[in-house]
Amino acid sequence: MTTAKQKDACDLLDADHKAVKKMFNEFEELTESRGNTREKKRQLAEKICLELTVHAQIEEEIFYPAIRKAIKDELMMNEAEVEHMSAKDLIAQIQEMDAADPMFDAKVTVLGEYIDHHVKEERNEMFPKARATKVDLVKMRDALQSRKEELMGGLEQAAA
Repeated sequence: MTTAKQKDACDLLDADHKAVKKMFNEFEELTESRGNTREKKRQLAEKICLELTVHAQIEEEIFYPAIRKAIKDELMMNEAEVEHMSAKDLIAQIQEMDAADPMFDAKVTVLGEYIDHHVKEERNEMFPKARATKVDLVKMRDALQSRKEELMGGLEQAAA
């Protein structure tokens, strides 16, 4: 009996990427639809911001430090951190806005574009390099998952 190949840290992070991409696509559909979608867009934007905040935090706490040490690609890792800072700044702006603000849709859309760019770089450059190291990415996946669950629980309680 064979077991499926265990997913690693990169797979877990990429599953987050795919889930958030789907939410950005839903947001885009809402912006293009007629009718009153303001409340739906606000709720979806909140969910996107929550997911991205937690995702960035687990990458910064667990994934990036280990990979930075293992691959010695200072520029790539620094770029990823700058991209995180830009995304966090936009997330903070979106969270402080009213969905009726004329800039709300634009800021969520631009955040989606930032994230698309960031995901492409992780997928095409960082993840292959990470997988070529001796870092135990399966063990790291478990650490990422448990930290993600812990953060999600805390943030969802804070929002309630």
